Amino acid sequence: MDLPLVVGVDGSELAMRAVDWATDEAALRGLPLRLVYASLWERYEGAALAEGVGRSFEQITADAVVRAAAERARRRDAAVRVTTEVVPDDAVGALLRKGRDATALVLGSRGRGGVAGMLLGSVSLTVAARAHCPVIVLRGSHDNRARDGRHRRVVLGAGDPAHGSAAVRFAFEEAAGRGVALEAVRAWRCPAHEGAGHPLTAGGPGKPYEQRAAEILDEALGSAAAEHPGVAVRRRTVEGTARKVLLDASEEADLLVVGVRRRDGHGHVGLQLGRVAHAALHHAACPVAVVPLRA
Repeated sequence: MDLPLVVGVDGSELAMRAVDWATDEAALRGLPLRLVYASLWERYEGAALAEGVGRSFEQITADAVVRAAAERARRRDAAVRVTTEVVPDDAVGALLRKGRDATALVLGSRGRGGVAGMLLGSVSLTVAARAHCPVIVLRGSHDNRARDGRHRRVVLGAGDPAHGSAAVRFAFEEAAGRGVALEAVRAWRCPAHEGAGHPLTAGGPGKPYEQRAAEILDEALGSAAAEHPGVAVRRRTVEGTARKVLLDASEEADLLVVGVRRRDGHGHVGLQLGRVAHAALHHAACPVAVVPLRA
């Protein structure tokens, strides 16, 4: 059975734009869509109290939010299977729990009270840092659309080949579903202390580092390219910090895919986002998919 795409909804316009985008994504992948609203009303007041006082404002609001989101998704694409759920939990807890049985979580960059274009909201940031499934945060000017993107390009930030296969597979699947090109990018830098007289600098100070970046890129893509022969792949090595290189690449992408290493077990219960993913979530010019990689 296909696991659904799960969208966090709260009644905000950014969340409704996430519903639009996720409906397109579900149609592209042939997946069901689940719309989730988190409400602590039942936890704090309880079903027995609810029966005594009737429907609270919060319960009425929750029902209205998920109903409006479902209607919007069905208007967007009537063929997509849509279900709704009101979860008695805080937003982070609800989404993390639902993410354990999801293909991916789709979130707006901010919820109610947030301002479009500002830095990422705390819920989206925390979920992206802790979820067990890919999390797609809708940053930038995506025109509410997953399909028929303006740039017709998915960008992959190629990381350590030993841990990055999940992100690579996800990026190929996204490009294949859209019928667009995949641009795999690897940043490299030449240490400042290695000048023209250094023995490694034949052919230019940065040449060995650029060559190593190209080798890592080929290794990272591995067999995924062979498994998706219909996807046109552009390999690109760029001098600079990974953060700057990927943020620049996001300007001409419909989706940026980055991997984030998760460390299970004791001592690793906090936020688990590296600097590159953190910067992408806050500043990218397109939607960002954060794919968990097991350390």
